[in-house]
Amino acid sequence: MALELEGTLRQKLAVQSGTSARGTWAKQEFILEFPDGNFTAQACFTAWGQDKVQELDKYQVGDKIKVSFNLKSREYNGRWYNDLQVWRISPAGAAEAPKPAPRQEFAPAPAPAQDIPAPTLDDMPADSPDPDDLPF
Repeated sequence: MALELEGTLRQKLAVQSGTSARGTWAKQEFILEFPDGNFTAQACFTAWGQDKVQELDKYQVGDKIKVSFNLKSREYNGRWYNDLQVWRISPAGAAEAPKPAPRQEFAPAPAPAQDIPAPTLDDMPADSPDPDDLPF
C-alpha cells in the first residue's frame, strides 16, 4: 500500500547500521508532524537504505516535506508492530511534473441524415393483453 503525507520534520533520530547475511544496511527514523483535522499528529517513519538516509540528510528539522511510504505490519510474540517505510522524500508543495494526457483523436460528427421526424405516441406498439409477452 503506497501512501503520501505532507508535514513538518520534527526530529531526526540517530542513523542505525549493521551487517546482515545480505550485506551492510543503514536506516534512520524521523518524526513527521502533520495536520489531522483541527489538531496535529505525529508519526515515526523509517528511511531504509543508505540512499534514503542520504536523501533525508538534505532536510533539516522544521522543513516542510512530503513523504511517500508503504505501511507494513508484523507480529512478534503476540503483539503487532507497524512500520512506515519511506520510499521517497521531497519538499512539501513541490508539484510533480504533470503527466501529459494521451492525445485523443475525435471523429467528426456524422452528417445529419435526412429530415426524419421524431417518433410520436402513434408510432408506439399497442399494449399486448398477454402478460408473458415481454418486449425484450
